[in-house]
Amino acid sequence: MARMDDAPARWTRATAYPDMWTDPDDDPRTGEGAGPDGEQATLRDFLKSYRMTLRMKCEGLDAEQLARRSVPPSTMSLLGLVRHLAEVERDWHNWIREGDPLPTLYGDPDGDFNGAVADPAVVDAAYADLEREQAATDAALAGHPDPGERVGRDGIAVRELMVHRIEEYARHCGHADLLRECVDGRVGQ
Repeated sequence: MARMDDAPARWTRATAYPDMWTDPDDDPRTGEGAGPDGEQATLRDFLKSYRMTLRMKCEGLDAEQLARRSVPPSTMSLLGLVRHLAEVERDWHNWIREGDPLPTLYGDPDGDFNGAVADPAVVDAAYADLEREQAATDAALAGHPDPGERVGRDGIAVRELMVHRIEEYARHCGHADLLRECVDGRVGQ
């Protein structure tokens, strides 16, 4: 077990605000001017920001670092989070679509985390799965511009689905902050 003094020192790339992940002028999540108009555009903008945050938390790490588990007995890792969110996107898509649900991506209920192993091919596949599943869910929701519309077999409101997606990414970005800091000391923002 690592001692406290064996932990990586906290660090950041930010220069103007050394307690931040990146300087505000360099942060790709911030746009110019006022935020988007309308409920749907606002929800999509928040979702986009959290998706980008997750990618930022993983950037620059190799397969071993991405697959590194937090603390026993947890199976959580940054790579596991990427795989988990791909699985969750597929599940949300299943809530919307008609017909039989698509099968899970990683098998058993904990396959997303248990299969997050330090292999570059697994990392590449996880990112490809996430991008594909995000695009599929986004495309399915694009056909439903009214946030109050109820979709799928269970009649979930588009608004509820969008807020749930934002909540899921936000929660896991918090996990990603801590996981990244354990890997190499990079602080969150």
